[in-house]
Amino acid sequence: MCGRFTIMLDPEALQLELGLGEIPPDFSPSSNVAPGQPIAAVRDHLTKKVDLFKWGLVPAWAKDPMIGHKLINARSETIAEKPSFKQAFFRRRCLIPADGFYEWKTEGTRKQPYLFKMSDGKPFTFAGIWEIWRDSAGVEITTCAIITTAPNELVKEYHERMPVILEEKVRWRWLEDAPVPELLSMLIPYPAVGMAMPQPVDPKFLYIIR
Repeated sequence: MCGRFTIMLDPEALQLELGLGEIPPDFSPSSNVAPGQPIAAVRDHLTKKVDLFKWGLVPAWAKDPMIGHKLINARSETIAEKPSFKQAFFRRRCLIPADGFYEWKTEGTRKQPYLFKMSDGKPFTFAGIWEIWRDSAGVEITTCAIITTAPNELVKEYHERMPVILEEKVRWRWLEDAPVPELLSMLIPYPAVGMAMPQPVDPKFLYIIR
């Protein structure tokens, strides 16, 4: 799974590195992005405008928005079939900028978090999906989930899953009206050769209770 990630660049640098459009003024860099927080997401391949979505997908049909706490990730293998995710996958896909992500490895009786980054240190984009949920008063909440897949050769030494990181050549195609088989073909492990060796992180820094 992907339960925490980092996005440390300031808005101007992030725009330059990823070719993004307008970024909302309330966006702020973070070394500890957690579920339930507003996170940067791009849903339009033409404007490339950045919006802030709440991390934790709430399907439009959900009775209780608290379900989003359980739906921070969507498995690539079943995303086109699961009721919670399939409509968003077909119609509402997004890119989620990041420059690192955490995974936890069981070491003895404890879980040790590790920070994974690209070998060149540059930012990248997770494959995501988004939804709009409305309460009885018509108030809207826009939420999202990060898609996960099997780990590559590097990550599998630490965890059984990893987030889908879209390579630059298919990044913007993910947001277009592409055929489902083509979209599914993008949901693969990022090449291990492009990633740096992960670094251990003090669990207290992430405020993890496990």
